[in-house]
Amino acid sequence: MRSGEGFGVWFALVMALPVSLLAQKVVDQWRYTLEPPQGAWQTATYDDAAWKTGNGGFGTVGTPGARVGTVWNTKTIWLRKRVPLSEALRKPALLVHHDEDAEIFLNGQRVLALKGYLTDYQVIPLPEEHRALVKPGENLLAVFCKQETGGQFIDAHLIDADQVPDLPVPQREVFRSDLITPWGEKVTDQNVWQSYPRPQLRRKAWQNLNGLWEYAITPVAQREPPRQWQGRIRVPFCLESKLGGVQKALQKDQALWYRRTFTVAAAERTLLNFEAVDYRCRVLVNGKEAGGHRGGNTPFTLDITDRVRVGENEVVVRVEDEQEGFQLRGKQTLNPRGIWYTQVSGIWQTVWLEQVNASYIRNLVIHTDAASGAIRVTAAVEGGDQAMAVRVKDGDIQVANSTGRAGQEIVLTVADAKLWSPRSPHLYTLEVDLLDGHGRVVDNVTSYAGIRTVGKAKDAQGHLRFTLNGEILFHWGPLDQGWWPDGLLTPPSEEAVAFEIDWLKRAGFNMIRKHIKVEPRLYYYHCDRLGMMVWQDHVSGGKGAPWTFLKPDPKDAEWPDEHHDHFMLELARMINTLESHPSIVCWVPFNEAWGQHRTVEVGKWVVQRDPTRLVNIASGGNFWPVGDVVDAHHYPHPSFPFDQGLGGRFDGFIKVVGEFGGHGYPVQGHLWDADRNNWGYGGLPKTEAEYKERVATSIRMLNELRAKGIAGGVYTQTTDVEGEINGLMTYDRKSIKIPAEQLAELTRVLFEK
Repeated sequence: MRSGEGFGVWFALVMALPVSLLAQKVVDQWRYTLEPPQGAWQTATYDDAAWKTGNGGFGTVGTPGARVGTVWNTKTIWLRKRVPLSEALRKPALLVHHDEDAEIFLNGQRVLALKGYLTDYQVIPLPEEHRALVKPGENLLAVFCKQETGGQFIDAHLIDADQVPDLPVPQREVFRSDLITPWGEKVTDQNVWQSYPRPQLRRKAWQNLNGLWEYAITPVAQREPPRQWQGRIRVPFCLESKLGGVQKALQKDQALWYRRTFTVAAAERTLLNFEAVDYRCRVLVNGKEAGGHRGGNTPFTLDITDRVRVGENEVVVRVEDEQEGFQLRGKQTLNPRGIWYTQVSGIWQTVWLEQVNASYIRNLVIHTDAASGAIRVTAAVEGGDQAMAVRVKDGDIQVANSTGRAGQEIVLTVADAKLWSPRSPHLYTLEVDLLDGHGRVVDNVTSYAGIRTVGKAKDAQGHLRFTLNGEILFHWGPLDQGWWPDGLLTPPSEEAVAFEIDWLKRAGFNMIRKHIKVEPRLYYYHCDRLGMMVWQDHVSGGKGAPWTFLKPDPKDAEWPDEHHDHFMLELARMINTLESHPSIVCWVPFNEAWGQHRTVEVGKWVVQRDPTRLVNIASGGNFWPVGDVVDAHHYPHPSFPFDQGLGGRFDGFIKVVGEFGGHGYPVQGHLWDADRNNWGYGGLPKTEAEYKERVATSIRMLNELRAKGIAGGVYTQTTDVEGEINGLMTYDRKSIKIPAEQLAELTRVLFEK
C-alpha cells in the first residue's frame, strides 16, 4: 500500500471515531530559549534540557488577544513542547496567535510560515501534505517567532479543527532570578529576622515566630484548613520570594494557608503580633477564630488569651490577595513590567508573641519641641486608667522624669537638650512604668526620642524653604522603593537595611523618599539612629485621576465611599504606627495621580492629624492648594514649571522636584533578567563615564534650580529594581555604580550658601 493510500484509510477510520474520543488535553508548558540554538532544534531527538521552562503563551501584557503565561520581550524566541495524542485527529489543525512572524514545525518538519500578526487566536488547518505527520502518541511542536515592533506574542496548539479546546487561564509563574544579596546568602531558618520588631515600645520578654511554617494553597472557596500541607515556607518572606523558599504566585482564585505550633507558659494575657500580612487574613488558634485583618502594610495585634493553653498551641493563618481593584498595593502587579514589580502575598514581616499582665501599655505617642527641649509622651493602656512614671536618660544619666496618668500627655523637659538632626542624630532613652493603685510596676517598656522641630520659613530672597530646629535645610534624597531580589518587599535582614541607609548617608544624602511602601519599623529606627530624614509615601492603589501635573484646574478620580474610607483607614494606621519616629519629616498621601481622589479632603485631614510635620499632598501629581509642598516630577534631568504658578498659585508652598534622574546603567552579572528590556530614563548610556556625567549634570541642574527657589530634590533611585536599572547600585547591592565618596563630593554644592 502506497503512503498516500495509507493516509486515506487512516483518515477514513479517524472520521468514524466518536467525537468524545477525540478531545485532547491542552499542553500549556513549553521549553524555550532566547538564544539561537545550535543543531536540529526542531527534532524530537534534540536535547533541550538546558532550555528554560515556561507556561504559554509568551509575550507582553497588553498585546491584543494575548494570554500571557510567560513574559517575552526580546526580538526572538524558540519554543518546544511535546503533545501526547491518545487518538488520531479528524481534522489536524493548529490553534495559533502570533505577533509577529512565526515558523511552526511538527515532528521535525516545517508546516507553517506566518507573516505579520494576529489580534486573537485563529484555527489554521494543516496543509494536506503535512497531515501524515500527526500520529497517535507523542508529537513534537516547535516554534520560532521574531518580533520587530510593538507588542508581541506567540502561542500554538495542535488540535482537531472540529474540537477547538477552551484554552486555560495561563498559570502565572514567578520569575526566578539568580540574583541574591550578600545578606540573603547568609539567611537560614534559624537566623531569619531575630531582632525585636517594635523599637519604640520594647519589652524584655517576647517570642519570635519567624522561621519555617507549613503552607498550602487551596481554592479560595475553601474555608476550612487543609488536611494536607504542601511544604514549608520561611516566614517572614512572602510566597513569591526566593528567600521564602516557595516562589509561587498566588492566584486571585486561591487562598494561602500557614500553620505552625508554639509553646507558652501561664500568663494573664497573650498577644499575637503580625508586623504585616498582604492582604486579607484570618487567624485561628487551636482551631478557633482569633481575629483577622484587612490591609497589607501595617502591624496588627490579636489578643489570643482565650484561645491559648499552657504548653503547645497551633496557629493557622489564611490569606487572600486579589492584588487589583481598589486594594492598596503600591508597585505590586500580577504582570511585572516596567515600573511594576512582582506581587507579594501573605506574611511579609515578623510574627511574634508577647505575654503581659492584665494591664499593659499598648502604645506610646512621642512628640518633641526643639525650642523648649520638651518630650511629650502619651500612653494608650489596656486595663484601666492608671498612673505612669517616665524617665529620660542620656546614656546612663537620667536627665528628666515625670509622672501622670494613662491617656494624658506627660511633658518632660531636658535642660540644654541635644537636638536631633542629620548632622547630629542624638537619641534619648525613655523608660516608662505603668503602676497599679499601690504604686507597684505592672508593666515596663523602653523607648527613645529625638528632640527636633520640623517647619518652613522664607529665605533672604523670599523663597520658602524646609527648616529643622529653626534652621533652613535643603532636602536631598533618593527615591527609595525598598525592593530586594531575594526578599521582594522584605529586606533579607536588619543588617541589610542598616547598610543601605548608612551608604546613602555617606553618599551625601540627608533624606530618603520612601516610595509607595511602609517598611518594617526597624527601618525607621536606623534612620533615627543614623540621622536620615524621611518623606513617607502612603501606599497607592485603586482608580487614578487624569494626570494634569501642576497645571490649573486639576482633576480628581471618583472613589466610592467604602473604598475611600478604607484608604483613609490605612493612611491613619500608617501615621499611627510611625508618628513617633523623629526621622519622618513629611507625609506624602499621593504619588503622581495614582489613586488621587478627594485631594483637598485628604490633605486637610493629614494636616489636622499631624501638625508636627509637613504634608506633600501629591508628589508629582495634580496640584491642589492643600498642605505645604508643590512637587514636580521631571525626567531625566530636573525641571520645575515656575510659569504655571502665575497668579500666586504656588505662593505659600515649598517648591521641590520630587523625582528626576533615573539614569540607567546595566552591570552585567547583576541584572534581574538579562533577557528582558532593561531600561532607564532617557535611554541607556554607551559607557560608564557617560552614565556618571549624566548624573553629575542632573545634580548641577538641581543646584541651578535651588538658586531659583527649589527647596529639595529626589533622585531616582537607590538601587535597580527588576527591569529598572537606574539605581546608584545594582539590585543585589553587590556593585556600586558611583562610589559614595564621589557622589558626596558631587552633591556638596547643594548645601553651600
